Amino acid sequence: MDSFSSPSSGASPGAVMEQISQQLAQAHAEEFMETLRVKCFDKCITKPGSSLSGSEASCITRCVERYIEATGIMAKALFKQH
Repeated sequence: MDSFSSPSSGASPGAVMEQISQQLAQAHAEEFMETLRVKCFDKCITKPGSSLSGSEASCITRCVERYIEATGIMAKALFKQH
């Protein structure tokens, strides 16, 4: 069964929940990567070409690191409240 197939009628509720959980995790990861790509590209790439300059590569690295750190801080704050 691929990640977008509907579960069979004979699947246990636990298996269905696991499949849904995996699909949500995959969707979240894809959304996270797309957000990083758009935000960091727009911020760091001023003259698109066939390769990155040193300053563009450094900017991308810093942007991704800050975004990951901020996401972690927000997640910790959200989970502490519950």
